[in-house]
Amino acid sequence: MIAREGLVPLLVAILAAVMVMHFLGLLPSLALWALVLLVLVLFRDPERDIPSRPLAVVSPADGKVISISTEQDPYLLRRSIRVTVQMHPYGVFTTRSPVEGKVLEPPNFPDDASKPHGVWLQTDEGDDIVLVMARGRLHIEPRCYIRIGERTGQGKRCGFVHLGGRVDVYLPENSRLVVAEGDVVRSGTDPLATLLHG
Repeated sequence: MIAREGLVPLLVAILAAVMVMHFLGLLPSLALWALVLLVLVLFRDPERDIPSRPLAVVSPADGKVISISTEQDPYLLRRSIRVTVQMHPYGVFTTRSPVEGKVLEPPNFPDDASKPHGVWLQTDEGDDIVLVMARGRLHIEPRCYIRIGERTGQGKRCGFVHLGGRVDVYLPENSRLVVAEGDVVRSGTDPLATLLHG
């Protein structure tokens, strides 16, 4: 499967390769067919077997946990555990929802152009999770597929970061972490933390 952001580049590359092959022959078109393969690799979006993980917060991105800290959540203005996942430069760039819940509008948006998408997700148990997608290597603004007022499922596609970037997850301060710095995680399947109740 290919991410929706890759459909237009893929069609353009295929059309150009077919046109060059038709008018100039196979050999001159090989570079364009290589471009088609590159687009397929960069925009691949494989299906994932999403397990049911009640009260778990799963990784929103494929990558490596590069930082875990306790600090102020700039979107909900509360003390939180922040887990930062650095996406692989040649990995899958689709992001997935870390929890099932409702998308709400954060009460505060920090004045930071490198963090254009702070998404507040509230679970049915009342837990607040904030997902922040930072710009990737091309500094193109990340795409967010979910809208305020919608519901989303754990592990469902929720965005895209061109050529990968950094994804921050702000967790309730009493969450129990199940990852450490240096761990490699897969989006939608590998848990970052467990939400505690009672």
